[in-house]
Amino acid sequence: MSRWTWHGGGIEAARRHFGGDDWLDLSTGINPQPWPGADTLAIDWRRLPERHELAALETAAATYFGLDPRHVCAVPGTEIGLRLVGGLLGGAAQFVAPGYRTHGEMIARAAPTDLDAAQDGTLILANPNNPDGRVLSPARLEELLDRRAGDAWLLLDEAFADVDPAPSLAGRVGDARRLVIFRSFGKFFGLAGVRLGFVLGPAPLLDAIRAALGAWPVSAAAIAIGAAAYRDRAWIERMRAQLPAQAAALDAVLREAGHAPAGACPLFRLIEVADGMALFERLARRAILTRPFADRPHWLRIGLPPGEAGLARLAAVLADG
Repeated sequence: MSRWTWHGGGIEAARRHFGGDDWLDLSTGINPQPWPGADTLAIDWRRLPERHELAALETAAATYFGLDPRHVCAVPGTEIGLRLVGGLLGGAAQFVAPGYRTHGEMIARAAPTDLDAAQDGTLILANPNNPDGRVLSPARLEELLDRRAGDAWLLLDEAFADVDPAPSLAGRVGDARRLVIFRSFGKFFGLAGVRLGFVLGPAPLLDAIRAALGAWPVSAAAIAIGAAAYRDRAWIERMRAQLPAQAAALDAVLREAGHAPAGACPLFRLIEVADGMALFERLARRAILTRPFADRPHWLRIGLPPGEAGLARLAAVLADG
């Protein structure tokens, strides 16, 4: 079962292992209602992206994040951004656990820590956190940033920050602050296959990232889709209103089934049960994929179902114990 405890996704592997065709994938924290404009864009696959097109994407993203474009660097997915920055900075580091697996791999010999026990060196954490959905206030994050001294950094993964931008520190990024923020495009916009993310940080660090990535860091499709989606304010505002309401409906279903949903990120919920893997397998036998955890066997993360039909299907399987 390690295939499903490593990361969300894996529908094809689930089909082979459990059978069934009509799978409901609740194993990720990806918006099940993707931005609808991707299929309408004309993308020229015959030529390489132009530099001014990449700059337009970064400007659109910077406007959305609320900072100067010189502090925004597009990368082919947040995963690569995390690993690139970790390799460039190096040094002693701690990562807050529980958290995203790559946080423990992006800097060699980084050590896990509880948030309240974190020391004053480089600190890696997510806000909102994955998988428990914990959200820290800007004041708490500022406190953590102010404690970084010398060559220590605050490396802040905001992959799930788009639904509610209020806790984000994106507007605090600047050349004089040892703050790096990672933002994901695919999660909120529901287009993980585009493979687009952004590193927000001091301009000299971003220059080093660009040098490592080379001339064409992201595809023509990523540039076109990302720039258009970030400018679609009506869709963004609609999603920011809709997703919390859908999460509240998921909470009601989970509570009706006897669970106590945890987390403040509307794209997923975490429940604690007697045997997380047993519940994972029971759901999988009914073609519903969720996210178990090898190191925390009492946990199960459940993504937001795609509409009322998906929610009703989950409710029926949970009720049929």
